[in-house]
Amino acid sequence: MPADAKDTRPLRVLFLDLNSYFASVEQAERPELRGKPIAVVPLMADTTFVIAASYEAKRFGVKTVMRVDEAKRLCPDIELVQARAPLYVHYHRWVIQVLETILPIDRVCSIDEMRFQLLGLERQPAMAREIALRMKKAIYDQISPALTCSVGIAPNSFLAKVATEMQKPDGLVLLQASDLPNRLQTLRLTDFPGINRRMEARLKAHGIFTTTDLVNRSERELIVAFGGYHGGRWWSMLRGYDAGHDIEEGKTLSHSHVLPPNLRTDQGCREVLLRLAHKAAARLRSKGLWATNLSVHVNGRKPWNAHCSLPPTQDSVTVTERLLEMWESRNYESPLSVGVVFSGLLQPEQVTPSLFDDTVNRAKLSQAVDRMNQKFGKNTVFLASLEKVKDKADEKIAFNKTWLFSEGKGDNVWVDTFRGSRKVEKQRQGQP
Repeated sequence: MPADAKDTRPLRVLFLDLNSYFASVEQAERPELRGKPIAVVPLMADTTFVIAASYEAKRFGVKTVMRVDEAKRLCPDIELVQARAPLYVHYHRWVIQVLETILPIDRVCSIDEMRFQLLGLERQPAMAREIALRMKKAIYDQISPALTCSVGIAPNSFLAKVATEMQKPDGLVLLQASDLPNRLQTLRLTDFPGINRRMEARLKAHGIFTTTDLVNRSERELIVAFGGYHGGRWWSMLRGYDAGHDIEEGKTLSHSHVLPPNLRTDQGCREVLLRLAHKAAARLRSKGLWATNLSVHVNGRKPWNAHCSLPPTQDSVTVTERLLEMWESRNYESPLSVGVVFSGLLQPEQVTPSLFDDTVNRAKLSQAVDRMNQKFGKNTVFLASLEKVKDKADEKIAFNKTWLFSEGKGDNVWVDTFRGSRKVEKQRQGQP
């Protein structure tokens, strides 16, 4: 990019990141948890992992994906809260409703991240800052003081997201063209989205050990270091140019589940894997997708995984048959979690029916079962083999996901009120 192009880099994007979202929602919903170290977990067991930690817990060193027993060792007073995914989606929709009254949302990036485009006078630093402060105040006043956010404002989406990580919690950071790329030099390489440990090792192999090294390399040098045109995009993004940094939709569909102690048996693993496979197949059908590969895994002291090819499939019967065939080769010890992954996903127009497997008619049967459950309720119709686990493996909220799949009428609906909200608190106290 020519040096005189800096005037084409006004503040274009406002990025909002809700701080420690799951933990903060629990503190919003349950005021007695505010100010206390809490950890949101998938189930109440020391062998499971922390999904989210409040900032009070983070001060003790508690982190996401840390084992619960380690979190308890670091913070003996930590309070465990079992995750409630429908509640988090419920608050997510409320946040959207509140923020849309201030500025239209350009893109909902995940359950706790939203992007806004700035236009006209909104691009002036003072006006952009005022908009960010209004958003913070709206969340505080209309939802809960327990729910805070960090806001980043920058010339492109990439840097706006980076800016949200520069000041937490409750931060507000503006990165103007005149700040770039020098102001980024305080960050670690892994602070940038897209640089994981593996990519960090690759960059170090090319002599890039710090962010200072990264921003001082030429465009050609970054192309070599990153191994392709992505290096050129990085050079542009770090300087505030728009390089289209949107995250692509995933090309797999998966479900996993941490096993409760009573299901950490061979029979328990088998039943939960079947449950996950049926749930994932129902999601395939809801999206109109067909899978051509199936992988299953059991994680534990000695893990096991298996993979097979499928004729284009979205029906539960075919998936069950193939899973049970792979199950015969199982070889694991001390299971803790299980999962299934569909890959090689096809749109309907890409599907050529198999001459040897009746997956099309089987799909129609599975679709009929879906319609019954959507009309009369989840698990109105289910396979007898799932009797013990049909209510296990509740829907989880993964990265880039803002909704919960419904397996039937009434599934994943949060019917409670916002008990901890600012509005409800005022009503209880008789305030307008």
